Amino acid sequence: MLYLTRKIGESVIINDDIEVTVVDIRGKSIKLGFTFPSSATVLRREIFERIQEENRAAAAVGSDALADAIRDAGQPAAPAPPPKSETGS
Repeated sequence: MLYLTRKIGESVIINDDIEVTVVDIRGKSIKLGFTFPSSATVLRREIFERIQEENRAAAAVGSDALADAIRDAGQPAAPAPPPKSETGS
């Protein structure tokens, strides 16, 4: 991890097109401003981790469903139920 010391109004540049500026400092809280291309994705870590966990869960369910579909594809189709009798009795 890289540690830098910056004052209010000072910036760092990442990959030539992302700028992070110190906007405000109040006690233990720092407000940062970001300038980045619209193609970049910026997420708070807790949101990123939640998305990753949901993706892992969906992939696990998806692979289970795929395995079930493959297994079921080798099974003969269930016979259709007999037609209902329409006798008036």
